[in-house]
Amino acid sequence: MSPLTLSHQRLPGVTVIAVCGEMDATNRGQFEAYIAKARSSPGERLVFDLSRVPFMDSSGLHVLLTCTTDRLRHGGAVHLASAQPLPTRLFEITGVLNHVPVHDSVEDAITAARASAPERSF
Repeated sequence: MSPLTLSHQRLPGVTVIAVCGEMDATNRGQFEAYIAKARSSPGERLVFDLSRVPFMDSSGLHVLLTCTTDRLRHGGAVHLASAQPLPTRLFEITGVLNHVPVHDSVEDAITAARASAPERSF
């Protein structure tokens, strides 16, 4: 299993969190702690760059959904970008695509995050 590495960049109107490695129960706590550290406010808009995530299990998905629910509750939003085939399949199977916007590129996700008002709820 590849180790999880995380980085973030604050841009006007959005924070981009780049995730690299497999997301599962072994690194769930690391992922949650990083999100808490990277956020500037509960109501901000976040983009998760998933282009370097070859695998995600329900633990990683749970963290993303919890983060999404938290952001929506505070007037923010979460957008996912550049998901690889296995995470995309997980999003399809679980119905996440009906609740969290997934974009082909990070640039598209940033543009949408800046322009969108939260409209999805759980």
